[in-house]
Amino acid sequence: MAVSEQEVEQIVRQIIGQMSGNAAGGQKQTAVSGSGSSGQIPSVAHVAMLTALEKFEVKEYPMPAVGDDDILVKVEGCGVCGTDAHEFKRDPFSLIPVALGHEGTGEIVKMGKNVKQDSAGKPLHLGDKVVTCMIFDDDPDITMYDLNKQNVGAADVYGLLPDDEVHLNGWFADYILIRKGSTVFNVSDLDLDSRILIEPCAVLVHAVERAKTTGILRFNSRVAVQGCGPIGLICIAVLRTMGIEHITAVDGNEQRLSFAKRLGADHTVSFKEYQGIEALTGAVKESFGGHLADFAFQCTGNPNAHANIYKFIRNGGGLCELGFFVNGGDATINPHFDLCSKEITLVGSWVYTLRDYATTFDFLKRAKAIGLPMAELITHKYPLEQINEALRTNLAMTGLKIAIVNQ
Repeated sequence: MAVSEQEVEQIVRQIIGQMSGNAAGGQKQTAVSGSGSSGQIPSVAHVAMLTALEKFEVKEYPMPAVGDDDILVKVEGCGVCGTDAHEFKRDPFSLIPVALGHEGTGEIVKMGKNVKQDSAGKPLHLGDKVVTCMIFDDDPDITMYDLNKQNVGAADVYGLLPDDEVHLNGWFADYILIRKGSTVFNVSDLDLDSRILIEPCAVLVHAVERAKTTGILRFNSRVAVQGCGPIGLICIAVLRTMGIEHITAVDGNEQRLSFAKRLGADHTVSFKEYQGIEALTGAVKESFGGHLADFAFQCTGNPNAHANIYKFIRNGGGLCELGFFVNGGDATINPHFDLCSKEITLVGSWVYTLRDYATTFDFLKRAKAIGLPMAELITHKYPLEQINEALRTNLAMTGLKIAIVNQ
């Protein structure tokens, strides 16, 4: 049987790797190694370690050994999440010192002998582009197929792990070590910008799936999306790829409202132009031709915004709340007027399931196919050495999506 050039190259790399391992003190080589397109693996890795509030330091650490079930990935890029900004400014999770970054992607440059395929059953090879989801080593009952019953919010995630002797625990680095028990997906068929957006897009794929469980969200639904940061903007894009056309975006930032239209909103409402909730509700109603929304997504994380959004929704309508990824405080509503008498169906959304993660890859392809400018969500790209500036840009809200990109 004929052997392809790629198979020959793979065999040669494996033999060279085994020879190198035997030369190094006679130890058994347990990992298949290679450089893919990335060149020789260096002896040290660089990690942006958050060592104090609002202070990252790029530190050098020895390149760790790659075990039989591990994958060494050369990081290509990582988005900056609101969670990273919260940790940078306040350390609400008490993790400092910590290697942050959970929206990352990169190329496999070394892998253990037991690693054959990704979490969806797709083969893995040196040079493949990958993303991670969650780490389930401490909860083996969670699998790809039972996650309709629970989300992954209680699992561990790279970029929010306590520091240890490995140090390569977050995607704000030039290398990361993916360990046994992790979920990993081969996304070699997506470009870098799309791969950087996978994690936040999965949050919205999950939110829309939660909304669909109400039975209210349909093709002809009138949908209000409140909050047009990256989460709200991606929410609009997900809705648009599903064929929903009657979308009104609500925010106070004209740059974000303008981009909301490019991602699929047919109307926008700036809350800065209206005094009081009644006037704002009137503007939302006018955008739907005199009707209140059938369904609304609350994406701000602001308690006042949550209290107000019930006013935008018709009797018998639905609401998905997904803005509160950290404790943003209490919201005050009137249970009679806001919830009971209107018979609002309310669902919460938190993170995603593994199924949602896999679905997200197809969402990104669909968004690109219908011409949604998803890549333009990433307005700022910084090298690892400028990570403090990247986080300050995120906190200043002067752009949309901020990313760390390694050259």
